[in-house]
Parts: sequence; C-alpha cells; structure tokens
Amino acid sequence: MRTKSVGKKKINIVTLGCSKNVYDSEVLMGQLQANGKEVVHEDKGDIVVINTCGFIDNAKEESINTILEFVEAKNRGEVEQVFVTGCLSERYKPDLIREIPDVDQYFGTRDLPLLLKHLGADYKHELVGERMVTTPRHYAYLKISEGCDRPCSFCAIPLMRGGNISTPIENLVIEAEKLAKKGVKELILIAQDLTYYGLDIYKKRALGDLLLRLVKVEGIEWIRLHYAFPTGFPEDVLEIIKNEPKVCNYIDIPLQHINSDLLKAMKRGTSHEKTNALLAKFRQMVPDMAIRTTLIVGFPGETEERFQEMKEWVREQRFDRLGCFTYSHEENTTAFVLEDDVPQEVKEARVEEIMELQSQISWEKNQERIGKTYRCIFDRKEGNYFVGRTEFDSPDVDNTVLVAAENVYLSIGEFADIKITAAEEFDLYGELV
Repeated sequence: MRTKSVGKKKINIVTLGCSKNVYDSEVLMGQLQANGKEVVHEDKGDIVVINTCGFIDNAKEESINTILEFVEAKNRGEVEQVFVTGCLSERYKPDLIREIPDVDQYFGTRDLPLLLKHLGADYKHELVGERMVTTPRHYAYLKISEGCDRPCSFCAIPLMRGGNISTPIENLVIEAEKLAKKGVKELILIAQDLTYYGLDIYKKRALGDLLLRLVKVEGIEWIRLHYAFPTGFPEDVLEIIKNEPKVCNYIDIPLQHINSDLLKAMKRGTSHEKTNALLAKFRQMVPDMAIRTTLIVGFPGETEERFQEMKEWVREQRFDRLGCFTYSHEENTTAFVLEDDVPQEVKEARVEEIMELQSQISWEKNQERIGKTYRCIFDRKEGNYFVGRTEFDSPDVDNTVLVAAENVYLSIGEFADIKITAAEEFDLYGELV
C-alpha cells in the first residue's frame, strides 16, 4: 500500500463524455493551475476528479465503472481522494452517495467554486478565457453557452445542465485571442444549441454577431459549428458561412428523425416538410457545405414503416456525415411516460441498417473527391501516415486524410494542400501538392 504523499499533491482530472465535458475539465484545470496546484489530465495523481457523463445508458455505465475503478484504487492506497463531478453526479447525486459512499465528495455541473474549495483552491473570477487545453495544441473547443431551453422529450440535458446561459461575446473573443496566442488555429464552437445563442442576454439570436467578431481574431484560421438546433436556425449565419473564408463550410445539426408524428412526440418543433425545406435552404445558400447529423432509432412508436421512412430519407438526402444511436428510455424526461416499445435487438439492427447505408453514401461521395486538391490541417502521425482533415471534417468523428510519411514530412498542426489520390468509406488518401 502506498503511503500518503507529504509533498505537493498531484491532481488527476479524468474526462468522460462529450466535448462540453472536455471544455469544463480544461477550465477546472486552468483554475487549479492558477492556484499553484500540480494538475494532470488522465495520468497518475494523488487526488482524482472524475468529470462524468449521464446522457444515455452506455455513458452512465462508463461513468459508474470509472468511479468504481478509482474507488478500488483508493481502497488499495494508490490514490488518496476521489471526487466526482459532471452530469451523472448532477442527476443522480443521492443515489450515488448511497451506492458508492467511498467517493469523498460529489459535485454538480455548476459547482466549480465548491469543487475548487475542496481541492484547496479559490475560484478566480478574473481568469476569463484561461484554461489548460487538452486537445492537440492547434485546435480547441469554445463553449459559447451552457444548458438548454429546448423541450425535447427524450433528452435529459436540461435536468443536468439547467437552462440556457449564453457567454457574452466580449468574453468569448478574449478567450479566442488567448487560445490563438497558444497556437490554436481551429475553433470548434460548441453548445447544447448554437442557434439559441444570445437570446437570453441580447434578446436576439446572436450567433452571426459572434462569428463576425471571431473571424477577426488573428491566428484563428478555421471556425467550425457543432450542435445547431434545426428550429429557428438564423439565416444570417448561412450568409456568413458562405462569405467568410475562416468559417468552415460545415455544420453539425442533429435532426434525430424525419417522421412528422415522431418529431412531434420528440417535441422537436418541426416536421418532415420543414426539415427538408431547411436542408434545401442550406444547400442553396452554401452549395459546398458538409452537413453532419445524428439520428435516433427506436423512439417509442417507431414502427417498421416509420423507420423505413427515415431510411429512405437518408438515402435521398445523402448526408456528408451521419451518426446513429439507439433510443435510451431516460427517467424524468417527458418521453419516459411512453412505452419503450421497440425491442433493443430491433433498435440495434436498425442502427446497423442506417450506418451500412451511410457507409455506402460516404464511399460514393469520397470517390468524387479523387483528383481534387484540398487544404488540410494535420493532427498527428499514426504508423506510416500523417493524419489530417479537410474543412469538411471535425476531429474524432469525421473522415481523415492520410498522407504516406515515407517520402514527405508534414508539420503537425500546420496546413498543407493535398491532392486526393484514393478513397475508402471514411478515409481519403492523398499526396502533398
């Protein structure tokens, strides 16, 4: 058994879940660093802080398993204290305290000052935009708002994150400037709902205003939009994507389904016809835009006929990027009163059908890129290849561009023009121009 350290305690931050959690961990680490604490990300430490996800069943299971793993390490004397924060802790704190009492303290999503106090640190209000970036140094997430005011019946995010709170444009510009000085070239704007940004503090949708300020930040070369809600999408943003070279021709817009009855049950505020009209508007105003979406299969009431409607729609729309998930029956959501009437094996089979179709669409679209040249940013070297991305691809979730490393050297975090020479379903192969 390890004896307790008598010197400076090292604090290990472990991050689970989505990019919003990555951002929150980076802010926590920045605060700890400013307090003179030694902090690491997913490495060995005397004190462990687990930033959990509680969105759907798989994420909750991963969070609980990680907590149990570190509690066992604590009981073996390998770590001294274990703290838990984030969405799972916000949503299930009483249950977690009862079931896993060996955790030293549980904190919610908005308990940062209290968590810092337990770690022997003070919350420093003056640290606007200061954080310890854990992504590769050339790209970073920029969270423009917290929480969500949307009423989606399947979603537990408002239970864990509360209502929408936008960060003022001035603060976000300061943060972007600080990131640029650290070498960040690509900003990935994230929120539960980008399109709602500004309604609470400016009484209007202000995503366009924010983008026009961010494109002026020296050093930032790409700005990417993640998680836009389809209802009430501000059309001025499309003009900015079209006209501003720094704003990538890319949008992540989770549409969830296309059957009008299910969209109504999901409380999405849209329909089959309205969704198609929005997509047509996107493609009319920004013809080169890559559209990424996510879909849910197995929502209560999804008959085979309704599923086939969605599958045919995916075939027609030919999305550039697509993710698909099985419906998770979440307590305290408004959909929880509905019967979870699609068997799990049927849900999983439907995911496979959609993703098999999307794989073919992606292969066909990638074949069309052969012979064309794209400006790519390179994230890493992996085996015998440099791995990069076009403006149409977000890190970790989208396609990659692979350039053989045997006869060429590419700097990580830098841009290069690459001619595509071959393509698979989710990878492009190219050579330096």
